Amino acid sequence: MPLIYSFVAKSGGGGEPIVLADYTAYTGNFGVVAIQALQKGAQGNNAKFTYSCDGHSELAWGGVAQWQSAFLAVADEQFGRQVPFAFLEKVKEEFFAKWQDKAQTAIAHSMDKNFGPRLKYWMEYCETHPEELSKVAAVQKKVDEVKNIMVENIEKVLERGEKIELLVDKTDNLRFQADKFHKTGRQLRSRMWWQNFKMKIIIAAIIILIAIIIFCSVCFSGGNCLH
Repeated sequence: MPLIYSFVAKSGGGGEPIVLADYTAYTGNFGVVAIQALQKGAQGNNAKFTYSCDGHSELAWGGVAQWQSAFLAVADEQFGRQVPFAFLEKVKEEFFAKWQDKAQTAIAHSMDKNFGPRLKYWMEYCETHPEELSKVAAVQKKVDEVKNIMVENIEKVLERGEKIELLVDKTDNLRFQADKFHKTGRQLRSRMWWQNFKMKIIIAAIIILIAIIIFCSVCFSGGNCLH
């Protein structure tokens, strides 16, 4: 028994998962244990997890949680993880494409009639096409890795952009300070030139005044200027 049980759930008001639809061809308390596995394993948006339960049969629990919705499958541990997760991706894609709006107002197990058969279909499909899904899962894994690398590179570019913007701001500030310094220096040179010019005029006036005084004293003291 490769794929044993699967369900689609959403987050309830109190945080408890509400199972909207499930399917299994076997008998057992899979639903109860699956809810417990979901509560233990799901961590954050788009989280993937596995949960192993030791019992009479070894089971692998796989889930995908995204946008307050959860998709979980119970599979034989010997069946591996690639196919169950590929099954969950198929279910998730169809659910979000066709049933997401209805799920927002749906109550527990109200979608069993509509979506339960789709769970059955994808479980049977995955069991009969394991090699195809393994390849798909491998490609999906590579795509996810490339996407993560791209996201990381974009974040680095944005961070670099912030640093460049900060550097530009500092450059503008330095340019402003340089312009201000240049203007202040030009004003200071002009002021110093005027002060130096005034000083020269004052010195020249003093020299002329001293010369006049000397001339007058010499001229009038000896009476030379009267002849």
